Amino acid sequence: MDVTTCLKSLLLAIQQYRDSRTAQHAAQLQKQVETLVCPLRFHRLFSMSGPLSAHLLTALSMASREILHSSYNLTSTLAAVIHCHSNTPGEALVLQCLQVLQKLTYNTRIFQSASCIHELITFLMTNIQSQNEDVVMSCLGLLANLCRDNISVQIYIKSLDNVKQFYRTLINFLAHNSLTVVVFTLSILASLSLNEKVGEKLFDAKNIHQTFQLVFNIIVNGDGTLTRKYSVDLLVDLLKNPKIADYLTRYPHFSACVSQVLGLLHSKDPDPAAKVLELLLAMCSVLGLRSLLCEVVFKPAGPKLRAAGRDGGRKAQCGLALVQWLSSPVEGGESCSLQVLQLLSELLEETLGAESIPDSTLSFVEMLLPTLLGLLKGLNLSQGDAHLRKHCLRISYVTTLTLPLLCTEDATRSLVSCQISAQLCLSQVEALLSCCHSSNPLSCLQVCAEALLKTLELMSKLRQHVKDMETSFYRMLQDQRIVTPLSLALTSHHRDRVQTGLSLLFEATPLPDFPSFVLGESIAANNAYRQREAELSVKRVAVQEVPPLRTNTSTLDSSSVSSKSVHSLVEKIQTGLELQEQVKDSHVSEIIDVYEQKLGAYASKESRLQDLLEAKALALSQADRLLAQYRFQRAQAEAEARKLGGLLKDAERRREELKVELSGQVLEVERSRADMEELLQHNSRLQRDSEEHQALKGAYNALLNRSERLLKEVQAAHVSLTKQTDTLKKNHEALQLQQNKTASLLQEREEEIRSLNSDLQKKNGEISGWFSQERRDLEETVDVLRKELNKTEQARKDASIKASSLELQKSQLETKLKQKEDELNKHSAMIAMIHSLSSGKMKSDVNLSL
Repeated sequence: MDVTTCLKSLLLAIQQYRDSRTAQHAAQLQKQVETLVCPLRFHRLFSMSGPLSAHLLTALSMASREILHSSYNLTSTLAAVIHCHSNTPGEALVLQCLQVLQKLTYNTRIFQSASCIHELITFLMTNIQSQNEDVVMSCLGLLANLCRDNISVQIYIKSLDNVKQFYRTLINFLAHNSLTVVVFTLSILASLSLNEKVGEKLFDAKNIHQTFQLVFNIIVNGDGTLTRKYSVDLLVDLLKNPKIADYLTRYPHFSACVSQVLGLLHSKDPDPAAKVLELLLAMCSVLGLRSLLCEVVFKPAGPKLRAAGRDGGRKAQCGLALVQWLSSPVEGGESCSLQVLQLLSELLEETLGAESIPDSTLSFVEMLLPTLLGLLKGLNLSQGDAHLRKHCLRISYVTTLTLPLLCTEDATRSLVSCQISAQLCLSQVEALLSCCHSSNPLSCLQVCAEALLKTLELMSKLRQHVKDMETSFYRMLQDQRIVTPLSLALTSHHRDRVQTGLSLLFEATPLPDFPSFVLGESIAANNAYRQREAELSVKRVAVQEVPPLRTNTSTLDSSSVSSKSVHSLVEKIQTGLELQEQVKDSHVSEIIDVYEQKLGAYASKESRLQDLLEAKALALSQADRLLAQYRFQRAQAEAEARKLGGLLKDAERRREELKVELSGQVLEVERSRADMEELLQHNSRLQRDSEEHQALKGAYNALLNRSERLLKEVQAAHVSLTKQTDTLKKNHEALQLQQNKTASLLQEREEEIRSLNSDLQKKNGEISGWFSQERRDLEETVDVLRKELNKTEQARKDASIKASSLELQKSQLETKLKQKEDELNKHSAMIAMIHSLSSGKMKSDVNLSL
């Protein structure tokens, strides 16, 4: 088995064990770990560089972090180590402990009653105030983790005597040259003093815009992933304050900053993308920012994107990055996909609830729908419970995102009905029904049931607009397997699930084959199970139900019970304190720590209940808005009905009048028909002329391109020929000079020969008496001179031949150049003729249309 197969098997085993911690899954996980821990494979695992190995190492590190914190109490152990070495803060062991604690406590709740936490906080504050550069960054980051969303730690720090001096030190750190130090400092100040006078002065209207600009700059151009992560957390915490959220709505550079933040989604790394989406979802919780986010996400693209295609100009440039994450194949990108779906649900709900929907939003919806429908595919039951849960969650989010599109204008409704098919919905419902009746855990069953009901609700909205959708919808409602998910929805404690189940039950009750009796028995069984579960007194691990897509429910009973339990806990603490005064028991401090831990837990529950109440209030406001829209639409429909009634009466009255005019209109219709035939013939002629014009235009463009190309070739040839001509001229002049020199030399030699001949004739008589040897010498001299004369004559002939050949080449090149110039003149004449023809044709077309 190769390393890749081992990694995939180990990832699957980890996901199965997370979903269901059974002995079988534990044994399977242990077997896969033992298989991978072979020395050769383990070495190859850490030497691989790919998304699969990175995803595995991330899963292992996350699991290790959770186990070290929850099971082995590593936080208190490291705090004790730091306390023992508090006198040497610059020691390597202390620095390593601080770094491990910073990673271990990120997004983790730490109770201040835990062992050595008070000493750890004192150590951090002391070293921050001493401004020890070796440990100040780690101390600030760790203290930011401890203070965030931790009321008990915040109260403890505020109760210290040197807290004002500590605030002054933190404010001085805001001018630090390291952006990471500035972000850590702002996070601590926001956690400790946001609702106090110091925080009001620090984050007032004068300074908040600079803070926004600083945080956005760090998010976009930060020092790294750690700084960007803490910057996002800081901005999310600031948005929880209504006053700061209102400041952000009036921030003039908000749209530009959000556009730059959305640009970070173009990377393939899921971790920074998840933080960016977390920030955008936090912004969606602020009513004043949702409309601004819609303008940024759904704004049209620039000219470069418009030139990419016919419809490219209507697409949203920033929204395109969100759509890409929906179908991204990156490992670990599933959570980003769900975050994008939730974000788009919020934004589309905002923009579709307006009086008029912008064209850019409709274009974005048209681009988004194919990707959304593609997410509905790919359900494979053989890939385990984790894959099933992810796919069902994805289906629920997609249907929740699609349903608002069907409740607005006809434009969005037609877009959805054109993209979706009855066969797709039917196959999804069949697969989800099979999942509901397979041997899956209860949590998977509930997720599948919710996805199934959402799909059926989508089919109910589309049954009048998609072919065969109504038949498929009613057929699925009469299936016996629908009882289980429908009974789970009707007995759920989530309001939206109950409402969905009731609406489907209202549609299914009149059907002849609907299993009403079986549904009643299933509801009774579910109620009995819930009652028996409530009566159990033994502590057990409760099966957690998957939260709905939009948290809009909260129970007032649980809030009242929580408040009663808190009051009883306070009374017990007071009683314990009285006993402590009376009886100084050594174990009272431990009991108080336990009570403080429970009090913190109850406070966290109370905060969650408060969040649920706020979400419910938000949902109620949205419901009121929808009711107002419904009343407005109903009033419009009634007014249109009354208007149509009056128009009907007018039509009846005018019908009699029109009957008299009908006979006269028949003749006019005949004349109009003849005119129509003439217009059709004229239109056909115009069509032919237009086609001829298009053909001539294409031929003109082709000929123009060809002429330009030929012109460039001729110009290049002309330049090369000109250079050759200049070279030939230079060669000709050089040869001419050489020929002149040779001719002059030849004439000199001829003169010498003539003079020698004359001398020879004169002295011929004189030398007759010379010795025979001298006579032979003279004859040899004459022969040598004759040979030199012959060589000179031959060189002269060769030079003449070369000159004649060069003159011939020059004449040929001039002839060729003249031919090229003639062709160029012909092409120019043809182009001018085509220009004149096209301009004349266009004028004739204009005259015909007039």
